Amino acid sequence: MKNRIFLEIFDRLYKFFGPQGWWPAETPFEVCVGAILTQNASWKNVERAIKNLKEINLLTPEALYNLSEKELSELIKPSGFYNLKAKRLKNFIHFLFENYGGSLEKMKEEEPETLRKKLLEIKGLGPETVDSILLYALDKPFFVVDAYTYRILSRHGLCPEETSYEELQSLFHENLDKDTDLFKEYHALLVACGKNFCKKREPLCKDCPLSYLR
Repeated sequence: MKNRIFLEIFDRLYKFFGPQGWWPAETPFEVCVGAILTQNASWKNVERAIKNLKEINLLTPEALYNLSEKELSELIKPSGFYNLKAKRLKNFIHFLFENYGGSLEKMKEEEPETLRKKLLEIKGLGPETVDSILLYALDKPFFVVDAYTYRILSRHGLCPEETSYEELQSLFHENLDKDTDLFKEYHALLVACGKNFCKKREPLCKDCPLSYLR
């Protein structure tokens, strides 16, 4: 039996913030690049890095495949940890070409659970990055769990603080319909709530749209 509280949280956040329309990108490949670059970085800096690639027409699988790792690291500098992220991007690009001929459409045809396992084997790609790619770029129904998800649910007693990524993701999979649009909007709304109210320090609980849960 599904726990209605998960839909109530969504409804409250949606009424308060409205539709988020996340992930902001022009192509599925841009989503993949953004998901890797946003590790330990603000989205504003990620946008600057993506803009650098766009301005010289390098935001395609083929272009990044042919670009040297050193050149790539220089272009993505604004995102921080640029040498490490260049390696991770290259790892993803090589995986894409070795397994699907550089085509995200071919990758999309892979059975979802099998694809997730393969992506998690790419060095430098953790569950949050992989699920962001699966959900936002490939329309696969995997809920994305991040620091805001942990913080909001644990503060409201819906999960213990030591809950693992997979366990927390399972809560959403078990209590919501596996709907990609719902998962996208829900994740984005939790981010909005975390940034505006459920802050790491000095949370603004009194004005939070989820205050009724406390």
